[in-house]
Amino acid sequence: MPQDIQTDVAIIGAGTAGLFAMKQVRMAGKSVTMIDPGPLGTTCARVGCMPSKVALHAAHLWHQRQEMAEYGTQGIEQLSLDRDKAWARVSAMRDRFAGKTEENARKAMGETLLEGPARFVEPTVLEVELPGGERQVVRAQAVVIANGSRPVVPEWLEPMSDRVVTTDTLFDVKHIPDSVGVLGLGAIGLEMGLALSRLGVRVVGSDIARLPAGISDPELGQRVIEQFSAEFPLWLGESAELTKEEDGILMKTSQGQEKVDMILASLGRRPNTDTLNLAEAGFELDDKGQLRFDPATQQVQDFPVFVAGDVNGHRPLQHEAGDEGTIAGFNAARGITRFRRRTPLSIAFTHPDIAVIGERLEDMDPDEIVTGSADGSGNGRSVILGAQSNLIHLHADAKTGRLRGASLMATHGEHLAHLLAWAIQRGETAQDLLAMPFYHPVVEEILPDALQDIVSRLPETHDLPKGFRREE
Repeated sequence: MPQDIQTDVAIIGAGTAGLFAMKQVRMAGKSVTMIDPGPLGTTCARVGCMPSKVALHAAHLWHQRQEMAEYGTQGIEQLSLDRDKAWARVSAMRDRFAGKTEENARKAMGETLLEGPARFVEPTVLEVELPGGERQVVRAQAVVIANGSRPVVPEWLEPMSDRVVTTDTLFDVKHIPDSVGVLGLGAIGLEMGLALSRLGVRVVGSDIARLPAGISDPELGQRVIEQFSAEFPLWLGESAELTKEEDGILMKTSQGQEKVDMILASLGRRPNTDTLNLAEAGFELDDKGQLRFDPATQQVQDFPVFVAGDVNGHRPLQHEAGDEGTIAGFNAARGITRFRRRTPLSIAFTHPDIAVIGERLEDMDPDEIVTGSADGSGNGRSVILGAQSNLIHLHADAKTGRLRGASLMATHGEHLAHLLAWAIQRGETAQDLLAMPFYHPVVEEILPDALQDIVSRLPETHDLPKGFRREE
């Protein structure tokens, strides 16, 4: 067995969170040992946000031909799509993103990288299984756990595994079949269902949740269902029964039944904590077998151990993993500091986009908020884009008008979502936002309508026109 490695900070996982943590450790002048079993390259680049957006872009290009015909384009019916070639382009772009990420990671880590799975022996003592079976002990002053997550694949899918792919394996598929059933209509499930449908695949989607994409706002959820069920069936609110047949898989609920060639299991992701020998090493786990930690410090109990990224199951998004890795690396190297987290922001790039920003509706007291609403039917730019179904809800403090949260479905909604996240984090009020300039015609003009809706129900503070201030 090789001589034990002594290091200031050991980081398990060289994904987004781990790399951000490593940067902070090095900035503090401390030694670091990176541990990853491979493949290198972040979840975002390999199987998540990047390849999924390439797939959506490819699907949007093909889908646009329908609107082009309405504006006089001739010969649309003669166009054809080589779906496998389109998907090969998606996979090639994925390889490009993942390859560049791996190249940059290897360059950044250098000789500090140990490639192999790790397990805890004690809270700051790790054992790494190296290629060839040799074991390496790493003794650290602090540890950052950032070894990510993997798709949930229930045991009952095992008998039909030859026809099941996950969001981790979808982009390796060489031949996209004519029909696909999507189990799980969260953000990624809905995105990929729409991408495949827009590429000409017959898609049927199913989820036990009553609303798709993790939406809790009932009015917005219904608008989303109306919008996207026109593209493929959305069986919501019950489990689908799956039966393997000789030529496919039969999906069945009370809402219908369809035989499909392939199942895309998009049932969420589970943290990779079960591979780390945590309980035996002295860590306290919750009833789901996950680590207890403080989101303001990322610290696990009172140990010099920190958990960041998808592995903690808190906010499984790339930008959140970067923030958590930064916090974890800073505290592992410099001592405990409590950090204020940024405003939560999640976006599904479904065209129109779906976004939830700030506090979620179900977490707010309805007696303490007022909600402003506006839709695309009165927004000129939305009408031009055929996006009259756009809908935005803004939630503000009932006394002050301070924005607390928002949810929306809108074409170009990714940009609206960022504006609202910045406004919420800055503590802006509906009154102050109405005083901001809005160009015409832009989708952003939908905001003043919702803001006016809020202000009209706030205690009146002056008799000036809404959105105006006296010159000082």
